[in-house]
Amino acid sequence: MSQHPICIFGEVLFDIFPGGTRVLGGAPFNVAWHLQAFGMNPLLISRVGDDPMGRQIRQKMVDWGMNTDGLQLDPAHPTGEVDIALTNGEPSYNILTDRAYDHIDGDAIPPVKPQLLYHGSLALRNRVSQQALAQLPKSDDCRVFLDVNLRTPWWRRDEVLERVSHAHWVKLNEYELEELSDGSDKPEKRAIRFLRDYSLQGLVVTCGAGGAFALGEDGRITVITPPPTLTVVDTVGAGDAFASILILGLYHGWPLQQTLMYAQQFASQLVGRRGATVSDPDFYRAFATRWAL
Repeated sequence: MSQHPICIFGEVLFDIFPGGTRVLGGAPFNVAWHLQAFGMNPLLISRVGDDPMGRQIRQKMVDWGMNTDGLQLDPAHPTGEVDIALTNGEPSYNILTDRAYDHIDGDAIPPVKPQLLYHGSLALRNRVSQQALAQLPKSDDCRVFLDVNLRTPWWRRDEVLERVSHAHWVKLNEYELEELSDGSDKPEKRAIRFLRDYSLQGLVVTCGAGGAFALGEDGRITVITPPPTLTVVDTVGAGDAFASILILGLYHGWPLQQTLMYAQQFASQLVGRRGATVSDPDFYRAFATRWAL
């Protein structure tokens, strides 16, 4: 049985920016990349095409020290791609269809029983990958962290809420909370009801430039706001950066307020760079030193 306390399941792809710049992305890949930089050695379970992009992804993972045992090679479907348009720094996405990550093979997942399992909702748009996630064995006390990513037309409300019902922690943004909850209350009241309706251990709601707020099992709200001098190049991957530190906090048992503060610090620095990941170890080392990791 592989020794990977954290498993990350879902898409890995290339974000294609205006002008043709390609940056490795996909929320699960971004989270795994960040966690690797912080010494967590997560197992990424995904699938790439047998093509130059797929080989580039594998090599990038090897160069970053990531384990590639969970990265499957697909001879029939190409590596994932997303065309990104930016308006005032805010991204919009054209997610290309029928890609390798839509066909993750449950039988090819290496033997592993994670203590924490992260997955999003985009990679589950295809039944094959849905079945693969269902086949993934988990330890008896495994916590499931669901990072909601509602990308039209690749989601259905009932299916996402079914995933929520099997999760322990959920992260979403204000728009996604509105789409998945009922009533016309303010976000904080919606969040309290959502937490209780689905018996969650924790719920995190990101609010863009407004920061984020989170609730633990007791329903108390913790709020964090970004610095007023924040420099934004683009916000692609900001939520993934935030999620990676939430997972780090869960693993280390940090208090919720501390975890949110660290997550906001990290995401605030990431949006000052192009793309969702950083290839400079010193970028991460500065945070690890400050946080005494």
